[in-house]
Amino acid sequence: MSDTFLLRHTKGPTIAVAPAVLAARAALAGAAGDLLAIPDSALEKPWPWRDEEADLRYGLYRLLESLDEAEAAVARSLDEAGGGARPPSARRIAPATAARWDLHGLLAGLPPDLFDADPGGEDWSIRRTLGHVLSSQRGYADFTAWWLAQSQDDPDYPRFVPDDVAAAARLPDEDTAALGSASEISARLDELLDAAAGRLGALTDDELGRRARWSGIALDVGFRIGRWSSHLVEHTLQVDKTLVMLGRHPTELERLVRLIHASWGRLEALVFPMPPEALKARSRAQPQTAAAIISGLAADLAATATSVRAAAFA
Repeated sequence: MSDTFLLRHTKGPTIAVAPAVLAARAALAGAAGDLLAIPDSALEKPWPWRDEEADLRYGLYRLLESLDEAEAAVARSLDEAGGGARPPSARRIAPATAARWDLHGLLAGLPPDLFDADPGGEDWSIRRTLGHVLSSQRGYADFTAWWLAQSQDDPDYPRFVPDDVAAAARLPDEDTAALGSASEISARLDELLDAAAGRLGALTDDELGRRARWSGIALDVGFRIGRWSSHLVEHTLQVDKTLVMLGRHPTELERLVRLIHASWGRLEALVFPMPPEALKARSRAQPQTAAAIISGLAADLAATATSVRAAAFA
């Protein structure tokens, strides 16, 4: 992890992302690539399924159904095995991963030339918006860690993070943070959010209640952590608005791929941030662990997307 400021200002250990979750993320990326290669005109072509025949459009909805089924099974597995308990801060962080995946789904289908297109006026390009998202996510994590470490009794409690502290954090420059492809930008956001959740995902209620500031306003650490999700939603909406300004309308396939990403985000929110061993808890009533369910889902995502693409070009 490259964020040494966060490491220096937080206590370990780091909550790692479970291998099953990482594998499912990779399967989702591969499935999205397969699906986005299909033109909308192919959606009514036949798709073989369970020794019968449906159409390609249903194949994408079948992916959504598989994600919903896995989400329900993971929730049940965690509840019945007693693995669903998470620290208060983990529950505050979880909505941010759902927001992250909606943004990933939006970006996945965008042509590269749109990232730098000028929407006019003083509005940001999509790349500039994403640079702000990346730099801000680092700042939310780093400076939350700094506020967490400050004395609660200091009569000269600062209104803002001091300039020397901000300089030491060396936040990414917003104008250049989002250079590269959509997948490269998404990978940077994953690294930042995973790192922040890993170091701040085990805070207690008392720690969440420690005083902090946001934009100079007196709040608490819990507010700053809760802001991660709404900030991602805010700028996902901004990208949507920019696309309207540019006259870009998503295809049906792009809309469905975004919904598939959002559905995965809801599932991942059940287990993020959660240590890998917690996903392996078993119960007598539900023998499948959350990790096993997610691994099975990953295989299903890959196989279904491959099948749908093959049928599209048959």
